[in-house]
Parts: sequence; structure tokens; C-alpha cells
Amino acid sequence: MTHDHAHGHSHQDLLGELASQLEPVLQSSGQAIYVYFDDEHKVCNEKFASLLGYGSAGEWAQVEGSFPTLFVDENSQGTLIDAYQKAMQNMIASTNKVSWKKKSGGTVDTTVILVPISYEGHLFALHFVA
Repeated sequence: MTHDHAHGHSHQDLLGELASQLEPVLQSSGQAIYVYFDDEHKVCNEKFASLLGYGSAGEWAQVEGSFPTLFVDENSQGTLIDAYQKAMQNMIASTNKVSWKKKSGGTVDTTVILVPISYEGHLFALHFVA
């Protein structure tokens, strides 16, 4: 596990704390939501897990590998990666059309609002998916 020695927290701990802070939004929003730090550290609400055909948010979060390769349709990967890079490097939020890969096969077309957020000195990408 990766540790941030400056703050004494692992990235997983930080993600858990952030998810706890965002719990009212994650639980109550009518939109699918996920928070991304890196391919290993991500969390979503039940609506996002269900959208992609996963049984629970926990099941989705445990999937290992390259996020774009696993979850994003090939035609949308560049769009989402570019939006993420702009968010992390320039603090720019964006709205993008993204097609997601469903667990069972096939895709689902969405509009994603991606917003950079900071928690305990670390940048995360907060995504609202409609």
C-alpha cells in the first residue's frame, strides 16, 4: 500500500475519509457518482455500480487494472483521460460525453461532469454521471 509520509495516511485511508465526508452526497444524489484518485483508489455510489452492472459499490471498487481499459469504451477513453488531466493539472472542471463498458458486455452512454477536489492536500477527481 502506498503511504503519504507527509501526512501519515495511506491513500486508501484518505479515500475512505473523503468518501465518509461525501456520504450524504453519494447516498442521496439521483446521479451516479464516483471519486477517483488512481486505478487502485476509487469509490462510487450504488447508482454508479448498478449503471455498469456491478452488484455493489464495493464490488466495483475491488476491480483491479487500468481504469480506462476496464470501464470506459475505447471511443471515450481519450476524452475522459484528457478531462482528468486538465482537472488535475489546471483545476478545470468539464462536462463530457462518455460511453462506459458494462460488466456483462455492451455499453451505456452518459454525460460526465468531472470536478477536481482537494482533500488533505491530495487531488481527487469527483465525477457525476448522468
